[in-house]
This record gives sequence, C-alpha cells and structure tokens, in this order.
Amino acid sequence: MTFTRKQQKTVLIALIAALVVLNAYNFMTKEPPKTASLTYTRGAVAHTAVREGLAAAASGADPLNVFIARREERFPGVNRDIFRMENPAATKPKSAPPPIIVSPLPPPPAVPERTPEEIAADLARADLSKFRFLGYLTDKDNTLFLSKEGELFIVKAGDVLLKNYKIKEAGKDYVILLDTTTRVEVRVELSGGDQAPPQLQQPQPPPPMRRSL
Repeated sequence: MTFTRKQQKTVLIALIAALVVLNAYNFMTKEPPKTASLTYTRGAVAHTAVREGLAAAASGADPLNVFIARREERFPGVNRDIFRMENPAATKPKSAPPPIIVSPLPPPPAVPERTPEEIAADLARADLSKFRFLGYLTDKDNTLFLSKEGELFIVKAGDVLLKNYKIKEAGKDYVILLDTTTRVEVRVELSGGDQAPPQLQQPQPPPPMRRSL
C-alpha cells in the first residue's frame, strides 16, 4: 500500500504532536528528588561503646569480689574476645632464621708459569721421540739406519743430523740422540727386534673314512 505525499505529511505531523504530548506529560508528572537530613554534622566524631575484656585479677584479690564482678558483666563467663581469636599472651613473635653464611670458594691453585727454556726442551723431546732405530748396515760396521716421518738417515755415532741432533751413543739395540741446543737426550730402542714372524699352519686334510664290509 502506498501513501500519497499529502498522507505522508499528515502522518508525520501526527507523530510529532504525539511526541510533544508525551514530553509534556512526563515533565508535569515528574517527582522532585527526595532528600534526607544528615545523621552526623560535618566534623563530628562518632563514639561507639566497645565492650572491653575482663581485667585479670590481681594477686591476693578476694575470690568473692572477682565472682561478683564477673556476674555483673553483660556476658558473664566470657573470657575471650571474638574479634581477636588468638591468645595474645600465648603468641610469641617468631624469631628470624639465622642468616646463612656462605664461605667464599678458595681461589684455584696458581699454575706455575713455564719458562721459554722448559717449553723448548719439551718441544725438542717430542721431536726426538719421532725417530725410529732400524738397525745397522752390517754386524761389524757402525753405520746405522734412522727414520723420521718417512725420511731415512744413514749415520754413525757422533754424526749430526738435522743441524742440531747428534748421535751421542749407539748400542746394539738402542741409540741415544742429543739436542745440542737444549741438551735434551732421548733413548730410542731398536724397532722390530730379533723375533721372527710366526708361521701360519696349513690345515691338514681329514683322514680317509674306511668302509666296513
């Protein structure tokens, strides 16, 4: 259903009039705010009666007077304050735990500093230990064979090799090498020895089996 322009205008005027009537009715029937007088004036101090606990009886007091005083209490026989549950006399302040004293760790032992001479001696000892004594050329000749890291040396007792290594002493199964710079000596044993390699035993064939007739 469609409205004409005139009908729409009439409906709009009616809605505006109803809204104005409702606002006027609300304003006329609105109740004024309620107020109440203050109980305490500004700056006044309120006092409330608080029942105190029973006073402890002094030593030597008459028991009859104590009994009569307790009977006159508002709550006779009540010896405990409900607003404080614990017993103040029995409560003792907890002592703080003793402090934990941590002793400092002892300093690590000082490593003695090595001198350049000691370092050079260790290096020379390690290098001389790389030599291998392979044996003599013949039984009567003093010519011996030494090897070091794949290099072969043919020398005699008293010879100098690699500039500062000297054959100080040569025995049947050992050689003493001397580093002329650091004066470090290393004894090199004969490699191999006189032990012959073990021979492998060939397996024997099993004996032939006999047939019984």
